[in-house]
Amino acid sequence: MENFTSHATQILLLAFLAITFLQSGIDKIMDWKGNLSWLTGHFSKTFFKGMVPVLLGIILLAEMISGILSTVGAFQFIAAGESNMALCAAILSAVTLLLLLFGQRVAKDYEGAKTIVIYLIPTILLLYLLQS
Repeated sequence: MENFTSHATQILLLAFLAITFLQSGIDKIMDWKGNLSWLTGHFSKTFFKGMVPVLLGIILLAEMISGILSTVGAFQFIAAGESNMALCAAILSAVTLLLLLFGQRVAKDYEGAKTIVIYLIPTILLLYLLQS
């Protein structure tokens, strides 16, 4: 319990990232066709229009790895008080969110881009806490 209380903020932020990315990744797996169809339309007037299936696969992989690393990182904090997996999770999560932000900006979906920033803020906070 001591490791949880001394690292509660980091563990809760890792749980936030795990929930965010695992849910999103699982949704992409369960409804690949629906996501692909929506994203194909979303990027139809951009230079991404011919690359949507590959990009969706890359984002799916990045989200699932981010979510898994976040989960492992939280458990590592609780069990051993160590943060190496958490740091990897936070870095990959930030990169994943930046990729999503870039896609929203390219698609000129500025409301969607704002939403990504809401997720990026706690991720950057986690990175800061892990490096302090």
